[in-house]
Amino acid sequence: MKPLLTKDLTVFLKRFHHFKNGHFKHFEVLSPTQFKVILTGQDDSRAFDWVSVEFELTGASSANLLENSKLSLIDMEDGINISHNGTDFAFELYNSTFFIECKTIKYQEGAF
Repeated sequence: MKPLLTKDLTVFLKRFHHFKNGHFKHFEVLSPTQFKVILTGQDDSRAFDWVSVEFELTGASSANLLENSKLSLIDMEDGINISHNGTDFAFELYNSTFFIECKTIKYQEGAF
């Protein structure tokens, strides 16, 4: 997995179009402060091919989570946002109350 750096956030989100109209494939609690999220979206650098991106969020300090059964119902039309406030990342889904504040985010691209 590659670390998602603060300086790369804008380019990363633009590359995947904020995962607009993508799919929330998977969510897993790895520990009380570590989570795995898998989203699908179109990759600008691959001629808009659909890909899966697995995120590992560690050092969580705050979160509002949803049950796995409800995640597939989330409207991903507006996608996600990832921001950094100088100390923590915020990973949030638009059109949902789902968010995680954490210290680090790593990601790995995979097949659709």
